[in-house]
Formats: sequence, C-alpha cells, structure tokens
Amino acid sequence: MMNVYVVIIPVVILILLILLLGTALGLATFIMTGKRQSLEEAFAWQTAHYDTSFYETIEKEEYIVQSTDGYELHVQLLKNPVPTTRYMLISHGYTDNRMGALKYVPLYLALGFHCIIYDLRGHGLNQLTYTTYGIREGRDIAALVQDIRQRYPDLSVLGLHGESLGAASTITALKYRPAADFVVADCGFMDIENVLRGGFRMMHVPQWLYPVADFGAKLRYHHSFREMQPIMALSENEIPILFLHGSKDTLIPPRNSEEMCKRTKGYGEVHLIEGAAHAEAVIVDPVSYRAYTEAFLKQLGILAQ
Repeated sequence: MMNVYVVIIPVVILILLILLLGTALGLATFIMTGKRQSLEEAFAWQTAHYDTSFYETIEKEEYIVQSTDGYELHVQLLKNPVPTTRYMLISHGYTDNRMGALKYVPLYLALGFHCIIYDLRGHGLNQLTYTTYGIREGRDIAALVQDIRQRYPDLSVLGLHGESLGAASTITALKYRPAADFVVADCGFMDIENVLRGGFRMMHVPQWLYPVADFGAKLRYHHSFREMQPIMALSENEIPILFLHGSKDTLIPPRNSEEMCKRTKGYGEVHLIEGAAHAEAVIVDPVSYRAYTEAFLKQLGILAQ
C-alpha cells in the first residue's frame, strides 16, 4: 500500500502544478490580450452614441511613427479648419482604437487645437501584441511627443489627453519628462492591481487567483502587474494635470484619479462628472466636461481669460 501512495502522491502534485500553471498562463493571457475592436466596429459604436459626421469632412493626414523599440504606431492628424499652432495628442482606452478618441475631438477643435489620434500598441491597425497597462505604452507616448515636436515645427502648445488605459499610459509617460504643456487624464488607473482585484470581486473570482495571474504575466510576458503603477511617475512630475472621472465609474473607481491628483508634484485638479460611468463622462455631460477643461486651460494661461 505504501508503494501505491509513493506513486500516487507525486502524480497528484504534478497534476495540480500543471493545472495551476495553466490557470496562471490563461488568466494572464485573458488580462493582457483582450479582443480588440476593428476600426469599423469602434466607429459604429461612436456613431451610435454621438454625432461623428465631422470626421467625414475634416482634413486628415495619415502617417506611421516608430517607437523606441522600432514598433510602428499608426497615427492620424485631424486638422483644425481654423489656423492654429496648438496640438492635442489623444490616447484611447483598452480594446478600443483611434476611433474611440473621436468623442474628444470636437471639444479640442472648438478650443483651437489640431487633434492627433493614434492606435495604441496592439490595437487598431498596429501589429497585434499584448498590453502592459502603461509600461510600453508610456514609452510610445514619449516617442509620439518627440515626433510631434519635430514634425510640426510651428507648434506652440502641445497637450496630452488620455482615456482609461490611454490616461494611465499618458501618466506613465510623464516619467520620461515629455515636452508637453499639460495633461487631461480621463478615468485613468493609479495601478492595475486595484482594477483587477475589483474586477475579480465583481465577477466573484477568488482573490487568491490574482497573484496566480501575476505569476503568469511575469512568466509569459516578462512583466509583473506590480510594475504597472502609473502613480509612481507623478512624484517628480511638474506638468499640470486635469483629472476627470465619472462619478459612477465602477471599473476604475474615481479614487484612482483623486489619489493621483494628490501625488503629482505639479499643479493638479480633479473633477467628477456626475452620473457618468466608465469612459462616458464627455458623452453624459459635455457641458461640464468642456467647462472644466476650458477653465483649466485658462488657469494655465493657454487660453485667454
């Protein structure tokens, strides 16, 4: 009988280890390679929720920018019909693409900016790859800022706007001290851990699976979730930031913006848009959204009082 146990116990342990490893890799893959929308799918969603007719008539310029590691980012300039030397780089959210940035374009056109939209790494027309929730994406934004400064020598003001993952990536990019004049961060996360743990709770997934998923991410993608902390880029940041967040955002709770506003070394404001869920603030209350943004830019002296 003892010989039977000697054989069975190692086999059981091996099976459990294989199951645990499979769970770790599977969770990491699910979290870091979610299904991306096509440009057509994203544009259809935008069109169903607000007027996108401006996009058909606005003058556009397509180009590709290489990031620091040679990865190619598909970019599109939307030219303001009114002559201006102000530019706005807009970063979309996870699984979306440049079409998801369109909801912010009318605001910045009205405030006198050209708008630059692009597909985040692994999204849209870019080569498919995994998401690192700000690590590689932040470097991409720093590379885009450098390209914009070189490509448009008439530039007088450069702003960065990000939504969700785009906001977190923009905040992460601040560690590289990009030559930007201000940031608008909409519903960004201070670290991916609090978002994932909250998601686990909503889906009734045991919390002990979080470190398992983290192990899988480190093993398969060589990045730990513990590294994905945009808030860590703010201790020495002096670029002014306007944090906007929907008051009913349950995916990325408003406290993420509130904590990041406290952490930044430079000027910061945080405002909640009442009644707005995740990434819906500018659609739910465009009047307040514009008022907060316009007041912020006036405070900085970018717009006339």
